[in-house]
Amino acid sequence: MPSSDAARPVVVGVDDSPGSVAALRFALREAALRGALLRVVHAWTVPALGEAAGMVPLLLDDLRREEHAVLDRAIEQATDGGRPDVDLQRVLVEDPPGRALIEAAHDAQLVVVGSRGRGGFAGLLLGSVSQQVAHHAPCPVVIVPATGQ
Repeated sequence: MPSSDAARPVVVGVDDSPGSVAALRFALREAALRGALLRVVHAWTVPALGEAAGMVPLLLDDLRREEHAVLDRAIEQATDGGRPDVDLQRVLVEDPPGRALIEAAHDAQLVVVGSRGRGGFAGLLLGSVSQQVAHHAPCPVVIVPATGQ
């Protein structure tokens, strides 16, 4: 394990929600203040394919391209199309988001998530991913509300 906090990354989870962009903006500032690498994680899972199961290889390629685009869009939105002031590590992983973030934070000094993602029930204060990360992350957690929530 690295001996200084600056050698340990800040981790942030992103999807295509407003809360995700707010969390990424917060994480960019925090990583800059700490002189840390920012590990930007987008996790996704394969939906039930039903009758399309025979087309799995083609559909998976399309899904991966789309999920990679989600990651790129989140970074572009959070930086207003500019170059980030910190080193970024982009992580696209096929795994449930909560589990992926907890794993990505194994060596982190901080993990940042939005309060609500793209799924679930709009009336809840916290989403299931932010709750899971808050309960199980191996480091401090910041939950950032989306603007206007």
